[in-house]
Amino acid sequence: MTADILIRNVRPFGGQLSDLYIRDGWFAERGRQKAAVEIDGGGQIALPGLVEAHTHLDKTLVGMDWFENRVGPTRNERILADRRAKRELGIDARRQSMRQIMQTLAFGVMHVRSHVDVDTEIGIANIEGVVETRDKVKDLVDVQIVAFPQSGMLVREGTLALMEEAIKAGADIVGGIDPASIDRDPVRHLDAIFSLADRYQKPIDIHLHEPGDLGAFCLELILERTRALSLQGKVMVSHAYCLGMLDPQRQRSLIDALAAERIAVMTVGSPSAPALPLRVLLQSGVVMASGSDGIQGTWEPWGNGDMLERAKYLAQRNGMTNDADLKETAGICTFGGAEGIGLTHYGLLEGCRGDLVLVPARTLAEAVALTPQKRTVIRRGQVVARDGMLCGGPQHIG
Repeated sequence: MTADILIRNVRPFGGQLSDLYIRDGWFAERGRQKAAVEIDGGGQIALPGLVEAHTHLDKTLVGMDWFENRVGPTRNERILADRRAKRELGIDARRQSMRQIMQTLAFGVMHVRSHVDVDTEIGIANIEGVVETRDKVKDLVDVQIVAFPQSGMLVREGTLALMEEAIKAGADIVGGIDPASIDRDPVRHLDAIFSLADRYQKPIDIHLHEPGDLGAFCLELILERTRALSLQGKVMVSHAYCLGMLDPQRQRSLIDALAAERIAVMTVGSPSAPALPLRVLLQSGVVMASGSDGIQGTWEPWGNGDMLERAKYLAQRNGMTNDADLKETAGICTFGGAEGIGLTHYGLLEGCRGDLVLVPARTLAEAVALTPQKRTVIRRGQVVARDGMLCGGPQHIG
């Protein structure tokens, strides 16, 4: 049982100064009892635990030697290079997933959804590695694992069977990838992953990089299967670049359909891909989440996993500059991500889990724009980081 903790003089999600009280790891009314621990927030911004809704814990090179990137620009070239790197660099999924999780916990990231590779070369070894890490850090960070057929599923015989093995080994979500351009058969690909999700009662998260009309067609197939299997609120489409490439009428029709079926959309705000119509998506009621994708890996050298910084990138990519805009992007990296990945008891209100991040800024917009690093991180009523430095956690992280 954790000690009661009182956090004074903070601005919950940039609002008015107030106090927050945590009892037994949950936000609660203070009552008359004296807290065992008191923290003076000094007017800092209080956010619920940041949500990393899309990353690849098994691929990161955090803490390893610098990777000289000579990889070609196409997705297939990157997939092949990534597969080769697993063999040649000795990327250990257990060690590397732990390194990334502990790095981002210091920023206040307490909820992570990771796509983990499943293919005929590595089998489910990476799934097993990240499952082990998930179990070790469960008191510090919530980790969701997506069984992800990065190299394709139908085009690599035996991968679908491995996807089922991955679910049995502890994966939480069924993943998919570009059913047309990689697997060459969108109907069969989507039928396979929706069938697997239905059989094991799991959510779905599909990488969809398909452009324009091809991507729109794949979205329509996803919508059809979500309706047919009553999977509303349990499907996420990651990237969905096609939404930024369609004529306004078709774009709006698809967005309204996504909102109606409660299909979430994850965007990283990539500078090299078409920008999604973020304002239209939010105004239409589509649940929007965000993530770092692969950080410091063989695909790209960028990123540190700070989801407050990701909120800044989203604003920059979408030309959002005023304070209300920055509040919207902060919402995507907190409440939007939480809803998108199915978290419960999330937030700063009574009855929510006692997870929060204190950011030394006077307004929420300032917190997003400047992303101060000296944060205090509280996980279920226990201080796990002060001034941006971890207080504890696993002693050996590789």
